[in-house]
Amino acid sequence: MKRWELNHLGNTIVVENSALSERLYVNGELQDEQVGLGMRSRLWGKLPAGEEIKVSVGGSTWNIQCRIFIDNKLVLPE
Repeated sequence: MKRWELNHLGNTIVVENSALSERLYVNGELQDEQVGLGMRSRLWGKLPAGEEIKVSVGGSTWNIQCRIFIDNKLVLPE
């Protein structure tokens, strides 16, 4: 499993990638989940202040990357 964590204005954003799913947590609460095999996923969520979160997870079997956008601004470029 791979995990990315970001603190944004006091909010904790966590993205988890495992063999069969991707999950987006905001402040410990699950906001989106994609289940099944796939090389790419999009996850969506919101911060308490209403800002929209968009997560793009993808790559190859050996190199999974994650990009997190908040209100269409890239905040975690991996």
